[in-house]
Amino acid sequence: MRLKDNVAIVTSGSQGIGAAICKAYAQEGAKVMVVYNNSQSKAQLIVDNIIAQGGQAQAIHCDVTREADGKALVDGVMQAHGRIDILVNGVGIAKFKYFEEQTLADWDLMFNTNIRSGFMLSQLVVPQMKQQRYGKIIFISSIAANLGFKTLSAYSATKGAMQALVKTMVAELSEYNINVNLLSPGSTDTPGNAPFVTDAEISEQIKQNTPTKTGFMAAEDLAGPAVFLASTEARAVHGLDLIVDNGVSAVSV
Repeated sequence: MRLKDNVAIVTSGSQGIGAAICKAYAQEGAKVMVVYNNSQSKAQLIVDNIIAQGGQAQAIHCDVTREADGKALVDGVMQAHGRIDILVNGVGIAKFKYFEEQTLADWDLMFNTNIRSGFMLSQLVVPQMKQQRYGKIIFISSIAANLGFKTLSAYSATKGAMQALVKTMVAELSEYNINVNLLSPGSTDTPGNAPFVTDAEISEQIKQNTPTKTGFMAAEDLAGPAVFLASTEARAVHGLDLIVDNGVSAVSV
């Protein structure tokens, strides 16, 4: 098992890409903390599924926009397990509005949720990772950090900020054997994208604009890459933006 006995924290672990990563990590032997905010029942379903498959998991509530919640999360995991090996910063929200319609409240909400939360949690786990001289921090970004999409100005800005943050973290933390990387999905079938997935016109447009002509990816398509970044196989991988998008970023269609 590639992650045997590793302790992993996965935020937004109750659904979508986060849930797929939680299951994959557990299958590879990790003790998985399935972090949720509003969906306790969904988180518990993920935990129950993992345990039924012989894995180890626990559902933990945390509002990642609140510093007190973040500290309680990290302190609780340390008390229970004595170490933290993997942090996946998977929380992300988008407000689909044209640039001129985005409000400062929208901007603040997305920056607090998408980038401030990962900054805060990373700061909280790094002292332990430095002490044990081992750690994997993964930010779930998006191809929107590098490509222009209408109605995603503030969301894209959070993902661009994420790229800059990761590079600086690599400069400061890599000497402690802490790997910090990004995983950037393209269009994925997740609860947040449900209105687009079920819209036949939009789904067909996504399909035609994807070189593979497969349209929306499954959340599970991100699980393998996330396992790789969390494993010792990626020990020399620092600051990578691992794009998983069925080729959208590679070509002009």
